[in-house]
Amino acid sequence: MEHQVSHRPPPRVLVFPLPAQGPVNSMLKLAELLALEGLYVTFLNTHFTHNRLLLHTDIQARFETYPGFLFKTISDGLPDDHPRSGDTIMEVIHSINSESKSIFKQLLLSNELGTSEGNPLVSCIIVDGIFGGFTTDIANELHIPIIHFRTFGACCIWVNMNIPNVIEAGELPVRGEEDMDRLIKNVPAMESFLRFRDLPSFCRASDLTDPNLQVFVQQTLHSPRAQAIILNTFEDLEGPILSRIRTLCPNIYSIGPLHMQLKRRLASKESSFQSSNSLFEVDRSCMTWLDAQPPKTVIYISFGSITVMKRNQLIEFWYGLVNSNIRFLWVARLDLVAGDGNHAQIPPELLEKTKDRGFIVGWAPQEEVLAHPAVGGFLTHSGWNSILESIVAAVPMICWPYFADQQVNSRFVSEVWKLGMDMKDVCDRKIIEKMLNDLMVERNEEFSKAANKMGRLARQSVHKGGSSYHNLDRLIEDIRLTSSGRFGRQVDIQINK
Repeated sequence: MEHQVSHRPPPRVLVFPLPAQGPVNSMLKLAELLALEGLYVTFLNTHFTHNRLLLHTDIQARFETYPGFLFKTISDGLPDDHPRSGDTIMEVIHSINSESKSIFKQLLLSNELGTSEGNPLVSCIIVDGIFGGFTTDIANELHIPIIHFRTFGACCIWVNMNIPNVIEAGELPVRGEEDMDRLIKNVPAMESFLRFRDLPSFCRASDLTDPNLQVFVQQTLHSPRAQAIILNTFEDLEGPILSRIRTLCPNIYSIGPLHMQLKRRLASKESSFQSSNSLFEVDRSCMTWLDAQPPKTVIYISFGSITVMKRNQLIEFWYGLVNSNIRFLWVARLDLVAGDGNHAQIPPELLEKTKDRGFIVGWAPQEEVLAHPAVGGFLTHSGWNSILESIVAAVPMICWPYFADQQVNSRFVSEVWKLGMDMKDVCDRKIIEKMLNDLMVERNEEFSKAANKMGRLARQSVHKGGSSYHNLDRLIEDIRLTSSGRFGRQVDIQINK
């Protein structure tokens, strides 16, 4: 297609993620997809997160190959000695939302995010929706189109959009432990299966003025103010829920799974596959260990970058693993156990019983691990990136959610998509043992059949002609229009049949 603005330099897109492993990873993948198509990109990280990327990845060298690609940083407003890890992520979110508005505006008004000499000033902003309030205020004031990237799945976004209705109907706050299995009746399309315990974690607050509850609900309500929303999902997975969201936000780009989208497009341009976007040091020794394991015999265990568990919960998982006799690869971050600081402090007798069938690392190359022939199951925290990576690899899941959207995701995995089991709010060695054996042995055929079908649909969505492939092209074309002061608002949804 010829562009009427072809004599102009490419538009510059500002990408501003939530500074945590999952959002940074998915938004860096989006940034690379945009750069592959010739757009100029400025990736705005917090100082702390950018330094972690420099320490553990080759991002500087990798993105230098894209003309006009810039890394810039912004303060998160927290002191240097703040841990910014585990469950302190909410402090980071609150700080950025309260402290960064003037800095963000100043950056946009300056030449720091891209000069006018060949590298145009910002003509489009893509921001993590958790910062949708102040960034949309500034974008509208400066007449810059803004797109909210919601790094949750559509299922959780739709729940968040309906939380005010749930509150108004008196279904929140929680009335006690006995209330946890009560069905929620004010989230349309989920009335038959969404229980109180399946609502996002912040809904468990007993006080409706709780700041964590307020920030997620209020920031979600800002999304209809944006020109569009980007979701890392695909129509065959969440089509009915996407249709619901479109009643409030008509222009949605469902462009996932992003990691597979990037892999396909890099391959089509004969580029080498992307390397890590990790904020942690990746231990690749686990891949050699996996090479020595029989096919589909290993359960991969990772609770992501934020989950923190109690020591007694860690011990329950270990006994469940020991008694299951299942081979396992476990990602055990140094800060996984609250107040521990050393993942290796496991009772010696438990380590001894699993030494021939288990392997532990601090951080793993997860996409590669899930794609490895030896891996037959995934015990996961149910973070959205992990869900999508497991779906693409056709690996069934056991879900043990911790935070935010993970409670919703795990319910959809078990009850809607039938891709595994939900173990939320339970940490008992006998249940863990049974679920491990159900996933890997007793019900493996059932779960594998469903996982293979959904994995095939996921991969089709990012092929030429697929819904996500089409929607990414539409996003790129609409961004190109911003260099002439316009933004495409056409809504042309293609759905794989």
